[in-house]
Amino acid sequence: MRRVKIFAGSSHPLLVDTICERLGTSPAKVELKKFSNGETSVSIETSIREQDVFIVQSGSRKINDSVMELLIMISACKSGSAKSITAVMPYFPYSRQSKKKSHRGAITARLFANLLSVAGVHHVITVDLHAPPTQGFFGQPVDNLHAEPLIARWIRSNVPGWKEAVVVSKNPGGTKRVTSMADALKLNFGMVTTDRRRTDMHGSYLMMGSGFLPSRMSSGTLDGSHENVVERDTETQIDPTIPAEVDTQRGPLSPRAQASGSVASSQLPIRAVNDIPRSSPLIQSIRVDSVSPPTSRSPSRQNIASPSGLGLSNDVVEEYTDERAREVITGRLIQGHIVDDNFPSPQLSTMSGSLATLPDTVLGPSHYDNQPVDPMTSSIISNMSAFPSDHALGGTGDARDESDEEEGALKNPEVEHTITLVGNVKDRVVLIIDDLIDQSGSWIAAAETVVKRGGAKKAYCIATHGLFGNDSLEKMEACQCIDYVVVTNTYPIEPERMRACKKLVVLDISKLLSEAIRRNHYGESISALFQHYQD
Repeated sequence: MRRVKIFAGSSHPLLVDTICERLGTSPAKVELKKFSNGETSVSIETSIREQDVFIVQSGSRKINDSVMELLIMISACKSGSAKSITAVMPYFPYSRQSKKKSHRGAITARLFANLLSVAGVHHVITVDLHAPPTQGFFGQPVDNLHAEPLIARWIRSNVPGWKEAVVVSKNPGGTKRVTSMADALKLNFGMVTTDRRRTDMHGSYLMMGSGFLPSRMSSGTLDGSHENVVERDTETQIDPTIPAEVDTQRGPLSPRAQASGSVASSQLPIRAVNDIPRSSPLIQSIRVDSVSPPTSRSPSRQNIASPSGLGLSNDVVEEYTDERAREVITGRLIQGHIVDDNFPSPQLSTMSGSLATLPDTVLGPSHYDNQPVDPMTSSIISNMSAFPSDHALGGTGDARDESDEEEGALKNPEVEHTITLVGNVKDRVVLIIDDLIDQSGSWIAAAETVVKRGGAKKAYCIATHGLFGNDSLEKMEACQCIDYVVVTNTYPIEPERMRACKKLVVLDISKLLSEAIRRNHYGESISALFQHYQD
């Protein structure tokens, strides 16, 4: 192409060579060096007057050096009277910091966009922004290209049985990306979500929104006898549709007050589900396989745990027959790995140890006798065992990063998570898709869930950007539930790591970028680059 100069930054020279080869040109000469104190120096060694300049600079391990180098190159081209300056960033640096996550946090992606504008950029080309609204940070045009057509073509050509595959999102934040790929391939899609399991003062699980009753509820009559009322084949659940018991002197009782013995156990509204079909969503949501079998069962409990005891007819019970409930599978996640239901919970051990250190004057003798604790003591222990807020801005989910901050929580050995798979993946190939792979924890957890709990045949981890921080690539290589790791070459990967990982597949993005550069130079539409094509 005439009157076009393509400059290569130091972040990804191999990609620039491939782009120039496709365009029938060679990278323009530029000298990049550093002074002894670490400062970056740039010298343009060719004429760029009234020419279209494209500077290709992606992210790298030394991200701050790459960013500063790009800004200096843009400024140097502006001083050299370039007609237009286009920054081609296959991976947009700081794209994961596109929103405020704390009261005193910075929106770093907007800051970087402002720096590019001040340096003199006229146009930006990037691939699969982590947050597409980041384009609004710029005053210049932004072409956010998609690697989806390239990935979809690879799936059609290289995944056996792809027509029966299921596209899965490993977190709720990636559902739009997953549904777009599922629509392009005309496949079903699913979702994996991870929630932290909380425990009360007795160590029993409190599943938020999932309907679990405490798994170690004892003292069935709350009168001193130790009667286990939760059985393996007879689960019980507090019915939210039945009004709470009312104390004539103090008003409505809270669920904690009811469970601690403020009212008699026979007054607690308990719904029995032992006669409900196994395909119902209710039985799927409250199934607890890890509960130990009971030692005894009183006649009064048998009367309560029956549809007739609650005034429910068989017709009402038979309403819970939604077949879609079979597509909801839950599992226990400890240190980022799926464990069996009888695996000891780290939360129970931590809670037991913290309660054992409290003096008798605080806990009271009733704690050791498994008797109800007085309301004041119950409040103290509740506050001590409470978890901090999940979100930095007062509980707003938008302030939390969907794919990055979960990694640290998954590695905490003292916190147990519940991972939920929505969608039928049994005996099918699963395509787990996201925009980037940095840490491996959530990817391994999702792969183990679809394979071990969902019964999937194979699991493909597919993303546009392969950052592979620390030893994440090696961990995914060692995971038996992951069959392939598929990324593009938007981000440089060390050759020795690529050779050592047999599961890694790297797709070439240079054809997409070279065509975008050509069309921008000639003023052609780039709409064709977003269309899916087949062999």
